[in-house]
Amino acid sequence: MGHYTLSAERPHLHGAFSRERPPVLTIQPGDTVRFSTMISSWQTGPDGPVLAPRDPEADRGHALTGPVAIEGAKPHDMLAVRVEQVRPAAWGQSGAGGGPWGLNREMGLEGVPRLRMGWTLDENRRTAANAFGHRVRVAPFMGVMGMPDSVAGWQSTIPPRRTGGNIDCRELVAGSTLYLPVGLPEGLFSVGDGHAAQGDGEVGGVAIECPMEQVDLTFSLEADPLLSTPYAATPAGWITFGFDADLDQAAMAALDAMLALMVKQLDLHDRAHALALATAVVDMRVTQLVNQVRGVHAVLRQEAFALL
Repeated sequence: MGHYTLSAERPHLHGAFSRERPPVLTIQPGDTVRFSTMISSWQTGPDGPVLAPRDPEADRGHALTGPVAIEGAKPHDMLAVRVEQVRPAAWGQSGAGGGPWGLNREMGLEGVPRLRMGWTLDENRRTAANAFGHRVRVAPFMGVMGMPDSVAGWQSTIPPRRTGGNIDCRELVAGSTLYLPVGLPEGLFSVGDGHAAQGDGEVGGVAIECPMEQVDLTFSLEADPLLSTPYAATPAGWITFGFDADLDQAAMAALDAMLALMVKQLDLHDRAHALALATAVVDMRVTQLVNQVRGVHAVLRQEAFALL
């Protein structure tokens, strides 16, 4: 199978999904691409300026690398994206306050000066440290992995969609496979928004955002998908997703998909059987609260699945 490299530099960078954007690389199913990505804010270094010039429409969102066309992919296919390796750069940033993003308004911080918290990442120790003396464990993953849907025009990178995007699920670490419905011929996949560490909810609107020096992804087309909506196999277990402006509806969508997955994977009689098991072994987690729509993911834990 083929191995390719896409660097985080023009013309591989963009900040919106679009069916009109031509691919910068075309690959075959089974091929692996080694991406590098900028920090989502387009900053060129820990104290560096924001990359310029940028198109006010095409580059207004997260800095993404791509898009990649997958030959033979067509609408309603299921694209499997295997995360082989994720290696962050040596620096990252988080923050709070200063504007209407994250939960600043709800927490009474919208009008206070923006706090920018710089982090130094130590890959060998798998930790991140800041100037305040805080040290946290690093579990790097990509916040944005996805494709445009079929509508015309520029599509924001902020909300997650059926075809992926800003999912921000911290379980999608190396060793995971994310399954995404294809919305367009050849998919047009892009990746970005590297996170060194994030709590469920991403309550500040950002995680520890960081550039990624190496993101190895292997692409294939799933011949017999378990679902027609996004789902993932991760080291933590099977995951199903729900996205909706209403948190309750997002949770119900994630649970509904999990019941369908359990019926298939566990060869259960019906959804009632699945729900009776799910109440003992499925965790419902808030993926994120801050991306225009809410995200919830249901987790069928690996150890529970093994017992079942």
